[in-house]
Amino acid sequence: MRRLSLLLVACLTLAGFAPAAAPVTLYLIGDSTMADKPDPEHNPERGWGQALPRFLDGTVVVRNHAVNGRSTRSFIAEGRWDSVRVRLRKGDYVVIQFGHNDEKVNTPIGTSPAEYGANLSRFVDEVREKDATPILLTPTARRLFENDTITDSHGAYPDVVRTLRKQKKVPFVDMLEKSEQVIGRYGQDSSAVLYLHLPPGQHPNYPNGVDDNTHFSPLGAREMAGIFVDYIRAADIGLRAHLRSCPARS
Repeated sequence: MRRLSLLLVACLTLAGFAPAAAPVTLYLIGDSTMADKPDPEHNPERGWGQALPRFLDGTVVVRNHAVNGRSTRSFIAEGRWDSVRVRLRKGDYVVIQFGHNDEKVNTPIGTSPAEYGANLSRFVDEVREKDATPILLTPTARRLFENDTITDSHGAYPDVVRTLRKQKKVPFVDMLEKSEQVIGRYGQDSSAVLYLHLPPGQHPNYPNGVDDNTHFSPLGAREMAGIFVDYIRAADIGLRAHLRSCPARS
């Protein structure tokens, strides 16, 4: 009995000194609609990735590599993808959302739908090579209405993502469809609060005001992040246990 007790004490002691499990890392790659914005205390613009950590507990590290103005092409060409890829470990996640700038085909960063799909496929394959999990997202909706109905401005690009996720059986969130539903719930006029809409004189960053139907207000970013959180809660991809029961205030 004494020997058993000593063994138990030894096991408990060793357990106390066992290294803690490495946190899960959630990488975000994309454009301005997802990116962190500088000076959040004074900047009224947010990317939805900026709002995501408040929904997750301390066992998840969010690394937001999304950058304003980037397409799949420029994100690769500038070495930004390689800087993420080399850091990936088994068990990590990579959330992939492009499209707003890929569809600008008359600019140096624009891509055809075919190139867009090839670049997304590369991201998926190279994430999986590291035993990490890719998650594909369609781009978020712009706030555009015709006859009181929200309209899509992304053309063929969302369907490229939808097709690829079926071909490669990738975890997937249709952010376009879900964000259109959020905008629809608010309605044509009230949905302006989700985006960067400010009258002249209200904010020093925009003395002449701003009417931006692409980029998000803090409320809009939280709503878009909530779409992704709802997916985590519903899907069996291993992140559900890392959600906060009560999201942190931010």
